[in-house]
Amino acid sequence: MSVFRWPVRIYWEDTDAGGVVYHANYVRFMERARTEWLRAQGIDQLALSEQTSRGFVIREMHLDFHRPARLDDELLVSVAVKERRSASILFDQEIVRGDTALVRATVRAAFVDLGTMRPAQIPTDLFPSEFPFT
Repeated sequence: MSVFRWPVRIYWEDTDAGGVVYHANYVRFMERARTEWLRAQGIDQLALSEQTSRGFVIREMHLDFHRPARLDDELLVSVAVKERRSASILFDQEIVRGDTALVRATVRAAFVDLGTMRPAQIPTDLFPSEFPFT
């Protein structure tokens, strides 16, 4: 399983009054990393939605918080495909500072018709064979 990594720096706007990253911001960091992973696969989400009226939405997310990030930390957010089904992808994600895991997550992104929000089959040519369907 190949792992994609995206760097994140912690700014004042990411923290609470104590200088600790507000918990909901970790979700934003993971979203950005998944978006950049899609770009690295050659997928333009805006073009995909405009051309097919389909796109990815988050169906399920499980977060496990281990350690806090703080102001000015440099983090890496990883994205790895754990499972690919005909209408969804399950990701393993992790946010680390150096060798220390801060947050681990599993995230299921469903592929849907954006008009009806009903599941739709992911086009087989959307991803390389490195991510086979299960």
